[in-house]
Amino acid sequence: MVEYRIDRRSGVATYVQIVQQTKQALRLGVLRPGDRLPTAREVVEATAINPNTVLKAYRELEREGLVEARRGLGTFVRRSLGSVPADRSGLRARLADWLDEARAEGLEREDMSALFRAALDEKYPEEQR
Repeated sequence: MVEYRIDRRSGVATYVQIVQQTKQALRLGVLRPGDRLPTAREVVEATAINPNTVLKAYRELEREGLVEARRGLGTFVRRSLGSVPADRSGLRARLADWLDEARAEGLEREDMSALFRAALDEKYPEEQR
């Protein structure tokens, strides 16, 4: 099951963080079709956010066709995104090594993010945001 982490200093709306983290879990195979998302109550207890914020995020995911609410049962994943297995990919291990090396060279999180984004945009120019 996915565990949401809310960064109140990020400047990103809380419901957007939940949507983004859910999509990441779908891309990495952490969440699969048929899996139940945490209930709004479970998310509220873990993150101390307003239940309406959780419901707004879940409605957005439902609007995008990623999840479906089943009355009295919860919210369930309808479809997945991506194809990178979270626990079986050698890519993840190599990326972790790269992050360790970048940190050892003094790069901070935002530096690494900028460097990664620049390389990604270079390799996939047609898909830039």
